[in-house]
Amino acid sequence: MSEKEKFYSGFIPIIGRPNVGKSSIMNAMIGEKVAIVSNRSQTTRNRIMGVVTGADHQFVFLDTPGIHDPRTRLGDYMMHSVRDAMDGMDCILMVTDVTSVREKDFEIADSLTDRKTPRILAINKIDLVKPEEILSVTALFSEKGFDEIIPVSAVTGSGLPELSACLKSYLPEGPRYFPEDMMTDQPERQLCAELIREKALRHLRDEIPHGIGVEMMKIEKISERLTEIHATIYCEKESHKRIIIGSRGSMLRIIGTEARADIEKLLATHINLNLWVKIRPDWRNNLSDLKTLGYEAK
Repeated sequence: MSEKEKFYSGFIPIIGRPNVGKSSIMNAMIGEKVAIVSNRSQTTRNRIMGVVTGADHQFVFLDTPGIHDPRTRLGDYMMHSVRDAMDGMDCILMVTDVTSVREKDFEIADSLTDRKTPRILAINKIDLVKPEEILSVTALFSEKGFDEIIPVSAVTGSGLPELSACLKSYLPEGPRYFPEDMMTDQPERQLCAELIREKALRHLRDEIPHGIGVEMMKIEKISERLTEIHATIYCEKESHKRIIIGSRGSMLRIIGTEARADIEKLLATHINLNLWVKIRPDWRNNLSDLKTLGYEAK
């Protein structure tokens, strides 16, 4: 095979603590939103696959939940997803936030030192700081054994071409694992549920989002131009239910309106979105509830 014909491909888990921008980086490199984002911790709950295909490469990203110390069975499931994602991979991409480096970042970096897999560190959110701050954070991680350290901004795109070239340089020659037009393996039902949860995360108070789950009850194609969706938002307390619904349904309308707009872009059809709110006390510790809401507890 000639140099021009060589094709590089591999599986790349994206790891790091919550809120460092893992999903944002993956979405930016794909060019489409396949993972929801918010400023809430633990936004990503499942391992989400995102595919980037270029002329001579294919990155199969595995966006993982933020690494934290779990306090519920849902948290245990999320951390199991992270551990699974790093087994047998071709390269590991760790992400840290240049504006908020914490001890947990160094713990995660140290946990990777025994792995023979190439390890790349992306220092995200560089658009928010001065160049000297980027250099300072780079120096903090320079002795942690990373093969490369790349400053990036998922918002502006700065550094992403360099990150792409870096990742490709560490991948083996391989096949196109997925079709060129495939961006994720998530089914439409899961994507729609996640978009609803994203809007809830955006608008609800700090104490509520971790207890939010979304179940897709029905997706029915009414006509070529209209799809009807029924979904239930679950929470853990009566007081939370009142807040999610809002005065005369005002909060639920906001969540529904914003979710409908994104789902219409995703499905390329008009959407009739029907949302309900129900209480499932302590569902994050209930194995049956976790399975119902798409979290196959291990």
